[in-house]
Amino acid sequence: MNDEIRAPRMTGKKVLVTGSGTGIGREVALEFGREGAEVVLHYSHSKEGAASAVEQLHQLGVRAAVFQADFARVEEVRRLGQQTLEFLGGVDALINNAGITMNRPFEQVEPEQFDRLYQVNVRAPFFLTQTLLPALVASRGAVINLSSVHAFEGYPEHSVYAGTKGALVAYTRELAIELALKGVRVNAIAPGSVVVENHYKAMPDLDLEAGGRNIPCGFVGVPLDIARVAVFLASPDARYIVGQTLIVDGGTTSWMPFSDGFRQPMGVQFGKGYVPGL
Repeated sequence: MNDEIRAPRMTGKKVLVTGSGTGIGREVALEFGREGAEVVLHYSHSKEGAASAVEQLHQLGVRAAVFQADFARVEEVRRLGQQTLEFLGGVDALINNAGITMNRPFEQVEPEQFDRLYQVNVRAPFFLTQTLLPALVASRGAVINLSSVHAFEGYPEHSVYAGTKGALVAYTRELAIELALKGVRVNAIAPGSVVVENHYKAMPDLDLEAGGRNIPCGFVGVPLDIARVAVFLASPDARYIVGQTLIVDGGTTSWMPFSDGFRQPMGVQFGKGYVPGL
């Protein structure tokens, strides 16, 4: 066995992680810090989680800061980009993780709900990347968009959310071709079932062991599973990966489910506190 200690892969790099107050985004920010990067965390509502993550990074000797922005407002998205550049002095990696979900039967979706998901999940990362593009070109940096397995498989009551995540896959592929000529790599990650705080809010009796039995690998993922892939994609180790969406789902999208689960209403509500009218 090789006992050689691996050097941090992101030492000296400057990284912005959006939606890093909870869940996957918070762990992504922490993992970049563990790998030696200076980190800016962004939150919309979860100030406490983002602030505690910054404190953890400071304890590791990592330079980090947190900024708030409402991703339903383009002017705040652009302001976040400028604040990031002022604090870091540049940017080597942008992790577009921020996103909101909602489940509702197709015929009950209201226009303002549709608009809010597309504003936060699609429009915000588009214009944040645009704002930071000169700095990313200067550093020959990387952009990583967080999509979802919902972009590849259907699930009841997720018509709006799935559309936003499918849009990110197509956008990633197209933007990667444009920006590769400028030295910027663009890729995406599509997580499968990864347990985060919001799952417990919607489903207090969530049974992870039962959930794991429905996943080929046998268990539900955790945010660190996604964070490590994000660091890999931002590092020189992934220099030949361009325009791809890596599906990180324990094998979920690889099996063919012959069941009638799609006939049953969900029975839980996601999106409360983030999406109008829920």
